[in-house]
Amino acid sequence: MATLAVATVLFAGCGIKDQNAVIKINDKAITQAEYDNLMDQNLAQSPFGKPEDLKGNKEGFLYLMTEQRVVTQLIVQELLEQEAAKRGIKVTNKDVDAAMKKVIDQMGGRDRLLEVLKNNGVSVAQFKKDLKNQVKMQKLADSAGNIKVTDKDCENFYKQNPDKFKNPDKVRASHILIGANPFQISEEIKSQSKKQISDKDLKAKVNAKLAEKRALADKLDKELKADKTKFAEYAKKYSEDPGSAQRGGDLGFFAKDQMVPEFSNVAFSAKPDSISDVVQTQFGYHIIYVQDRRAAGITPYEKAKSGIKDHLVMEKQVKALDDLMVAAKKNAKIEYVDSSFNPEEIQKKLSKQMDYATGGNASKVREKTMKKNK
Repeated sequence: MATLAVATVLFAGCGIKDQNAVIKINDKAITQAEYDNLMDQNLAQSPFGKPEDLKGNKEGFLYLMTEQRVVTQLIVQELLEQEAAKRGIKVTNKDVDAAMKKVIDQMGGRDRLLEVLKNNGVSVAQFKKDLKNQVKMQKLADSAGNIKVTDKDCENFYKQNPDKFKNPDKVRASHILIGANPFQISEEIKSQSKKQISDKDLKAKVNAKLAEKRALADKLDKELKADKTKFAEYAKKYSEDPGSAQRGGDLGFFAKDQMVPEFSNVAFSAKPDSISDVVQTQFGYHIIYVQDRRAAGITPYEKAKSGIKDHLVMEKQVKALDDLMVAAKKNAKIEYVDSSFNPEEIQKKLSKQMDYATGGNASKVREKTMKKNK
């Protein structure tokens, strides 16, 4: 958990300050506004549902998992911010410019970076702010540990991890999802009904809703086959996949085993620059726009070297920050002004949810694990 949170810090900025403290660390506040800001970001990026739906069930498993991650991240960020201040670590405009140039080069140009930021709803100002924080954390890691990676280290990693450089066939595609989960539709109909509804009527209403969604998918598919240039516009307007909709439906390059079989079979059998017939999966109805293909192969060392070095440096930085955070937490005075933000309290709620879902088996597994680790 700690390492994951520290890794997240490398790519996350701090929130907005106000006086409404929910947690205090060495008398410095983590505020309700900071929590709300980061929580909204995480919920907006969740692949498991719309933010408003997840917020509607704050005792639900998915919401609690997100809440636990957010609270942990905020605590880690504050501990490391205080450690950076103790060490007098500063980030100059020159540092940020150098980091920005590296990102632009990796992305393939400024225009591509701006496109990605726009599709993800991130302003240039916010990106620069997050980048500045990332540079600060990298400097903090460098000050705390031996962050040195040699050419020999890179060569050894390449030789010892051949599977990491084998590239399967990949397809780049975009999709539009018209959600059609019978159980979810059934629950929505029941919640909206002012009186009890019979099983027969409920089934009829669910089938009618499914038919309505299929008709919409067929309509959009026909229109897009006639004019592919509208795909991104339609995806933003109609797609119920929150992760890709804001990017115009773009899923990037993916291997066949990264998607459910019904989806992959169609995507990998289609020709580039073509739009599929409507595809049904457990998630609903998809319209797939296949844009490109990338043949299988092995990435040569010289091409992989830069990425390997970045990866190994990152590993060392995360380890250094993790060690710093653990030490800082031991000596820190942490006060949960609002006890509901205590990670232990959130974990209790999560455990209760897990026990409910597994009929108590989750508790038995936890007990066995604890006994085994003693």
